[in-house]
Amino acid sequence: MTTDSPTEPCTCVALRQATRALTASYDAALRPAGLRVTQFSILRRLERLGPTPLTRLAVEAVLERTTMARNLVPLERRGLVRIEPGQDARERIVVLTDLGREAVAAATPYWRAAQARINAQVDPKAVAALAEALIAAS
Repeated sequence: MTTDSPTEPCTCVALRQATRALTASYDAALRPAGLRVTQFSILRRLERLGPTPLTRLAVEAVLERTTMARNLVPLERRGLVRIEPGQDARERIVVLTDLGREAVAAATPYWRAAQARINAQVDPKAVAALAEALIAAS
């Protein structure tokens, strides 16, 4: 016998739907700059960190290493990042290029506009509190 209510919404499904809608909103805002929000996030992170080992970049972005590597392919193809060998033969260092810096600068006003629209609808403190609670529960 189950105690679940058949009308109770699944929190996971609700948050995944919200995340997809949020991602679509940022992607649409960044379209004129030719970037998706995931790409913009990686480029900004590299701008902040400087040349970074692929593994650390993945950890910083809370992504699997293989997922990060796949996300870097189109950025490298466009010349926005460069991947260089590290000190260890297996290590790869991700470097933001000058073209990548220009892409971040061009996309930032679009990102800021999307951020302002979202923050006008959802309190950033509530988002931070939800994220913190969910991370602590995992």
